[in-house]
Amino acid sequence: MIPRQALLALLYALMTLIVAEGGAAAQGTRHLTYRLVPETARPAPGGSVEIALVATPEAGWHGYWKNGGDAGVETTLAWTLPGGVTAGPLRYPVPGRLIVAGLMNYVYEKPFVQFVSLTLPKGIAPGTTLPISVKADYLVCTTEICVPETQTLAIELVAGDGAIDPATRARFDQWRQALPKPLGSPATYQIEGSAFRLGVPFPTDAALGEAYFFPLASGAIDYAAPQSVARAGDRLVIATKKASVGTAPATLEGVLAVGEGRGFALTATPGVVPAASGGSGAAAAGWSTALIAFAGALIGGVLLNIMPCVFPILSLKALSLARSGESEAAARRDALAYTAGVVLVCVGLGAGLLALRAGGATVGWAFQLQDPRVILVLLLLVVAIALNLAGLFELPTPRFAGESGAMGAFGTGALAAFVATPCTGPFMGAALGAALVLPTAAAMLIFAGLGLGIALPFLLLGFVPALRRLLPRPGAWMNTFRHILSVPMWLTALALGWVLGRQAGVDGLVIGLAAALLAGLGLWWTGALQAKGRSRAWAPGLVALVVALGAGVLVKAAPASAAQATAAVPGAEPFSEARLAALRAEGRPVFAYFTADWCLTCKVNEKAAIETATTADAFGKGKVAVLVGDWTDGDPALGRFIERHNRAGVPLYLWYKPGATDARVLPQVLTPGMLAALPTE
Repeated sequence: MIPRQALLALLYALMTLIVAEGGAAAQGTRHLTYRLVPETARPAPGGSVEIALVATPEAGWHGYWKNGGDAGVETTLAWTLPGGVTAGPLRYPVPGRLIVAGLMNYVYEKPFVQFVSLTLPKGIAPGTTLPISVKADYLVCTTEICVPETQTLAIELVAGDGAIDPATRARFDQWRQALPKPLGSPATYQIEGSAFRLGVPFPTDAALGEAYFFPLASGAIDYAAPQSVARAGDRLVIATKKASVGTAPATLEGVLAVGEGRGFALTATPGVVPAASGGSGAAAAGWSTALIAFAGALIGGVLLNIMPCVFPILSLKALSLARSGESEAAARRDALAYTAGVVLVCVGLGAGLLALRAGGATVGWAFQLQDPRVILVLLLLVVAIALNLAGLFELPTPRFAGESGAMGAFGTGALAAFVATPCTGPFMGAALGAALVLPTAAAMLIFAGLGLGIALPFLLLGFVPALRRLLPRPGAWMNTFRHILSVPMWLTALALGWVLGRQAGVDGLVIGLAAALLAGLGLWWTGALQAKGRSRAWAPGLVALVVALGAGVLVKAAPASAAQATAAVPGAEPFSEARLAALRAEGRPVFAYFTADWCLTCKVNEKAAIETATTADAFGKGKVAVLVGDWTDGDPALGRFIERHNRAGVPLYLWYKPGATDARVLPQVLTPGMLAALPTE
């Protein structure tokens, strides 16, 4: 007896052939259009050029993955190329699923991009014209009919220097995000009776969205059967029904999708895959990971309160409660308003981060600090806060700190979150990295957890009277303490000035200092008018701040210097994946670290652990190569590499032991002893 699925597939194929009779006459109206886009129009002789086949299906129609599932066929390409030029295989993005009449289809219902790499021979003379054409045959369907279509595409390249326009590079980076990434570790599958189980190495702490396995070959699984996903330690177990016809290949290739448009290419061989006991589905696993990451972000947020840019603001708000003698209701109101300000800023920054990444940008947490104009804004804010704490002027009501009511508490919280988030604490790297691969709702939960952690100390003060009673009584000492609190704010301003100089060069630093001077003069004038009791005393300070902020249009990012990032470590080299691969091929141990000038945790680790005599001596004896990735300007190539290690940003520390398959991710807080012990492991 013919199995039902095979019969349905046969009928579907016959229907396709029948419809094709009329489809050939209707080629003038295509339901899926292709266009060829080269990453560079001037590929270098002896090099390669990436060609994108940008496909756009008509609304209601869909194209097919390499394995179409129960019904559907892959795209075939027939190239016409100049002598010596060769085309690589067609690479597909992670597909989606569509069930039609009980048949599982692996499809693309939205615009998608496939890739082919063309390789040029070394002997081509620069300036040689390279006509490229390809005939694409493919199937496009709705839920009711299918039409085979043919399209011939042509472009013209010129042998040149291989330079890639930054805008084109960014566009290709966006498209490449949908390609499955190599898993790097072998998987195992087992067929037992009618059951199929796939065991995939997958770290316990790695985020997992809605997982699904797409096989490249038939004979292994029943495409239409549901799949269950469970964790078993550092392993995913995907269980489904064995295919009713055919034989599973000795080496099973496929794609493990872990969310919409995200996946890993894997290879599985036969073996033993125990059934996962007590496992939960992929969605439950994803939310479990999100809750763990939420806890990490909460702890990291609490730790941010000890940073020099946040501690003065928190301290002043705490002392304002002691000074004001507000009622219980007012204290709780201020605490909630402060918390709302913090959480909304963290969630807003998180939403901006996810939106930029969805648009194809390779950015991470604290992405706003990769723009020197944002550094200038922060510099002016911190200088204004420092002058206020030093007593030069008083903020008009509602004030950020003091008896300012709910609006002042909200503004204080928003300001604290904005200046604090770049200094990610030691527990936050994995948490924020998880936010980049989890579903949007789970990711926003993590960003909210970070905000809640920052706000937690003041929230407790507002809701726990016993804690407020521990605060010292008001007195003249509070003015002295307030002046002392200006010192860490000046230190923060000094650090921001240094970052501005690194990002925008000497010219940018001079503009920043001039803007800070102008703001300071305006605020001094405001303070003098306030001392005389004049009305509208705040006007000079406000005008000066507006003009100073306008100076931001003059600040331009200076070209990044790889030498700056490596000068402090003898023998260190700028990071590149090619250099990393070469060093590993030589059998050398490699310590790679990724930093940014605006990352406080990075700089503390560098001075306390990396740039020490103990580490230098141990690395020298062990012949350890050191690679430094400077992410100050948001280099997208570094961003892609950092993301592959489940991190949202810097710092990231990697140890490559000779002979090891993968890098060991080191903690975000380093010690000289920890680094010195690496070569002897």
